Amino acid sequence: MAFCDDGEMNNNYINGIDMSRIDEVEELLNEVCEEIPEYAFEHLNGGIILSEDVKYHEESISDDLIIMGEYQRSILGNMIVIYYGSFMKMYGHLDRDELKDKLRDVLLHEFRHHMEFLANNGDLIIEDKKFLEDYKKRMKNE
Repeated sequence: MAFCDDGEMNNNYINGIDMSRIDEVEELLNEVCEEIPEYAFEHLNGGIILSEDVKYHEESISDDLIIMGEYQRSILGNMIVIYYGSFMKMYGHLDRDELKDKLRDVLLHEFRHHMEFLANNGDLIIEDKKFLEDYKKRMKNE
C-alpha cells in the first residue's frame, strides 16, 4: 500500500499500481470486445482476463520492456490476458478515448495471435521475435 504526498493512506494503490481506473479499463475493454466479430472468439475458451499485474518481458533490460497483453494457450484453454498494471504504468496519464485506442491496439494484436494459431500461421510470432531482436541490438549499442 502506498501513501499520498500528504502522508494519508491511499487505498487506490496496490503494489504501487493506481487501481482507481480498473473499472474504467474493464468497461473500455468490454466496449472494444463488442467491436470484434463474434467468430474471432471461437476457441477462445479461457476468455479475456484483465490482470492487475505489471508484466515485464523476461529479457527486459532495466524493466524497460513492458508486456501489455498476452495470448496464452494451456490445458485450461486459449485466453487473452490484458495487464492493467502495465497499461497504467505506460498509459495511465491518457484520457478515456486515448486509453481505449491503446487497449484496442493491444487486444487486436492478441486476437491476431489467436487467429493465426487457429490458422497454423506464425507471421505475428516472427514479427514479435524481430521486435525483440531489434530491442536487444538497440540496448547493446547504448
